[in-house]
Amino acid sequence: MSNNLKNQTSPYLLQHAENPVNWYPWCEEAFTKAKEENKPIFLSIGYSTCHWCHVMAHESFEDDRTAEILNRYFISIKVDREERPYIDSVYMSICQALTGSGGWPMSIFMTWDKKPFFAGTYFPADSRYGMISFSDLLTAIANEWRNNTEELLQSSEEIIKLLKNPQSVNKASSNDNLIEKAANIFSRIYDSVYGGFGSAQKFPTPHNLLFLMLYSKQNNEDNALEMAEKTLIQMRKGGIFDHIGYGFSRYSTDRYYLVPHFEKMLYDNALLIIAYTAAYSLTNNRVCLDTAEKTAEYILREMVSPDGGFYSAQDADSEGIEGRYYTFTLSEIINVLGVERGTHFAKAFDITSQGNFEGVNIPNLLKSNDLNTDFAEEIQRLYNYRKTRYRLHLDDKLLISWNSIMITALSMLYRASRNKKYLKAAQKAQEFIENSLCKGTQLYTSFRDGKHSDNGFLDDYAFYVTALIELYNSTLDYNYLEKGELFCRETVKRFADCENGGFYLSQADSTELFMNPKESYDGAIPSGNSVMAYNFVRLYQLTDKEEYKELAEKQIAFMSAQAQGYPAGYSMFLTAKLLCEAPPQHITIIIKNSSDLKEIRESLPFLANISIKCESKEFPLLNNQTTYYICKNHNCLPPTNTI
Repeated sequence: MSNNLKNQTSPYLLQHAENPVNWYPWCEEAFTKAKEENKPIFLSIGYSTCHWCHVMAHESFEDDRTAEILNRYFISIKVDREERPYIDSVYMSICQALTGSGGWPMSIFMTWDKKPFFAGTYFPADSRYGMISFSDLLTAIANEWRNNTEELLQSSEEIIKLLKNPQSVNKASSNDNLIEKAANIFSRIYDSVYGGFGSAQKFPTPHNLLFLMLYSKQNNEDNALEMAEKTLIQMRKGGIFDHIGYGFSRYSTDRYYLVPHFEKMLYDNALLIIAYTAAYSLTNNRVCLDTAEKTAEYILREMVSPDGGFYSAQDADSEGIEGRYYTFTLSEIINVLGVERGTHFAKAFDITSQGNFEGVNIPNLLKSNDLNTDFAEEIQRLYNYRKTRYRLHLDDKLLISWNSIMITALSMLYRASRNKKYLKAAQKAQEFIENSLCKGTQLYTSFRDGKHSDNGFLDDYAFYVTALIELYNSTLDYNYLEKGELFCRETVKRFADCENGGFYLSQADSTELFMNPKESYDGAIPSGNSVMAYNFVRLYQLTDKEEYKELAEKQIAFMSAQAQGYPAGYSMFLTAKLLCEAPPQHITIIIKNSSDLKEIRESLPFLANISIKCESKEFPLLNNQTTYYICKNHNCLPPTNTI
């Protein structure tokens, strides 16, 4: 029997549409019902490819006894965190404040007017490891609501008051040394043996690596580049990289990058394409370019909609077991490849009869010194075999922010590889956004089943501006740059805190909760505030317009104050700061013949500020031919006719 989620478009909500729990989507009907029936609300937030969301669903939400408790004493609401990032952000801050940690599934208990009084994440069906069972928790909260309502209401008011009065941050001075402090922190926590930072669990966090690479380039600091490059190579060798179907899993559960959490997210793969492409541009290491291209191959093969947009994620679980789709036994390898080639492949990819993960094997090259293995035919046969096993759940929701990151990645990869298929895919995805997720200057967060969501948030606008800037950098088509400027101004108009600096996550006039977050910390994805700092810097350097210079200065001042406590947590912002302090070379091109543009577009540098102008007294043609004027480090080089 279906519940109130049956007509939703979110894959996550539809996964719960047949639960015996009488779920509601986030809607006024649910809050009105809770008020009229004087019941607390149980809010469950997750996403469709989340392993522990699946576990809690199977253990509790599909259980008739647990559902009966929820239906009798609570109004239950399901939220897809990717579709409603504003709601997720607000309640995640509450969960972290109350418990010291957060994650998904997120479990929030609150009043009909959306004020929380208890928070947690996963709760097991039976009490274990010091954790209360979910049914016992529900019973306890129901009793408290019935007998001590006033205390719970007072508790919710105190929580709101705490969150509405955040700790003040110190003003940053012009000599705050945030960049050097961040580099020192990364150096201190770097794992020199296995790459990455800290111990298990290890998340890719590619924007940290981008910061280190740019820091190395601008300061001739080899250690920072070595940290980034070793980490990238170790990830490519490890099981976190899918050596059969390509692309990267969410994170490594161990220090070695061997055993991943097997779900694949669009944003991880997009950011990693950027990082590997940047590493190739600095080092000419072909492994980095090969990794970026193989990751792009995975995306273009398995994650593209007919309209050119990019799907959100693939699940970690198959047949109820995490990672089963991705692992092999030695006998499977021999049966598919034959004894001779199978034995050779198994030796190269660490596949044994004992297994390297719970009795089975995750293909990896951690024990190999040679990443240039010649197993293309074997990999294709194993890929085809693996596809016959089971169809992984695909979250086919299309998110504008994640699509924009992938457009940025493919644009950059095109400039490094000169392979036009990446640029064409990026351009088609931008056309999809324009047709399905954009109306005038209004952006929408997600699209699925022919329907788009409500108004977009800061991250949607910020990442889209970046995508448009990168499309300009790859095509020199001023239409992209003009659109980037248009949406940049719209972002300021909709989200800027003109009084205190920075940007709110949601528009002030669309805020429905008790607070409007101003996210600045760079987590798995760079924050919208960091990305806006980057956008302002790049737009000023590309257009030379004072408005972007002023906006960049204000945003850098705001973010510098935020980053004082732990600058390594603001690596995307620090990348923008590096680019501001030491701009890439500026190339002004004076075109003689429009036909010259084709050669120019096929020879663009990976990182530069390029503008095309008409011949003038300031910029005359040299030898009556297309001429290049290059400035770098506040010095202008003599004009030249060769790119």
